[in-house]
Amino acid sequence: MPVKILQGAENAHAYPLLIKQIFASAGRFEPDNQIIYRGEQSFSYSEFTRRVQQLANALKAAGVEAGDTVAVMDWDSHRYLECYFAVPMLGAILHHVNIRLSPEQVAYTMNHAEDKLVLVHDDFLPLADQLAAQLPTVQGYIRLSDGGTPPATPNMSVLGEYESLLAEQSSECDFPDFDENSVATTFYTTGTTGNPKGVYFSHRQLVLHTINMVGMLGSYEGLPLLRSNSVYMPITPMFHVHAWGVPYAAVMLNCTQIYPGRYEPNLLVDLIKQYKVDFSHCVPTILQMLLGCEKGHTTRLDGWKILIGGSALPKGLAKAAMDKGADIYS
Repeated sequence: MPVKILQGAENAHAYPLLIKQIFASAGRFEPDNQIIYRGEQSFSYSEFTRRVQQLANALKAAGVEAGDTVAVMDWDSHRYLECYFAVPMLGAILHHVNIRLSPEQVAYTMNHAEDKLVLVHDDFLPLADQLAAQLPTVQGYIRLSDGGTPPATPNMSVLGEYESLLAEQSSECDFPDFDENSVATTFYTTGTTGNPKGVYFSHRQLVLHTINMVGMLGSYEGLPLLRSNSVYMPITPMFHVHAWGVPYAAVMLNCTQIYPGRYEPNLLVDLIKQYKVDFSHCVPTILQMLLGCEKGHTTRLDGWKILIGGSALPKGLAKAAMDKGADIYS
């Protein structure tokens, strides 16, 4: 006997599972909660939603169309979070460039992904300029700056600086509907034989994963890890599998979010204390780095819940963190 299909009403609309449905929750519950970068810049969720739409308009002005691939070379930042939404909501594909690969492998992945536009932090401008002649599909670059004078880039076509380009654009963008199985993001593997292997994620996959993360982290046995009143700081790189997908969940919940930029152990400890961060996730080596730095030796971490993955957590490291007051989940 065939399965029975429930037919919708003639005027019903089957909404596709798109990242813009997650974005629709941004600021709906806690519009004044903040997204903070390195303790130097902060934006409310209301500002975040406007900036994402400005970024989308800036990308369109730079020639990005549905199906194009946009690469990002940045540390963990508010800009990266804005790209998590603006790029795929246009129907384009976000390529999270693994900045830890060798220059040859970075070039391979960017060519394989057929990147059209690259958003690149000043720290990576020398690498991007070195590779520019090897990237025939790249038509332009947008500079991501934390201030200061950028290095010379004679081989790159730089369209402008991120904040300046956003300021030129409208804060309203009508994001289209399209097939929920459309590609949203791409990554490349490490630790495999031969060249890195491309991995793609669809809008449907990311929305379902986000819903799962909200349910799992919000109902964790004993103590919820992530709620709308949480203060969240990822210390899993945003270029690594969407930082385990938690930033999408944090936006859906309107959590306060702290983005540390480049991982500097003493700064991480300062941010945890200054903003009373109560949830992070990382691999054991990052936790070891944090506990082993100067401020890690002298600072209590009471109230900080840390989810560990990637590899087995040594008992000694777990004990050291718990002795500092942290709650460990592994």
